Amino acid sequence: MQQDTSRIAIIGIIVSDFDSVESVNAVLHEYAPYVLGRMGLPMKDRGVNAITLVLDAPLNAINALTGKIGKISGVDAKALFR
Repeated sequence: MQQDTSRIAIIGIIVSDFDSVESVNAVLHEYAPYVLGRMGLPMKDRGVNAITLVLDAPLNAINALTGKIGKISGVDAKALFR
């Protein structure tokens, strides 16, 4: 499969540092053309925000987005794609 072939992916993001939310949103805005859907759940009793993204994007964009999000302090991200 070619690197630029579009893939469907789900990215799960857990934000445990509320000071990082602005950085997360900046990265998500950068990849907005690929986002089919986004659901955010503030879980204040647990001290985290959970975000789920559904993407239709090239594999390199999925990996780049997941990597950029995962490098932000207090944020974890994992991708599942087919």
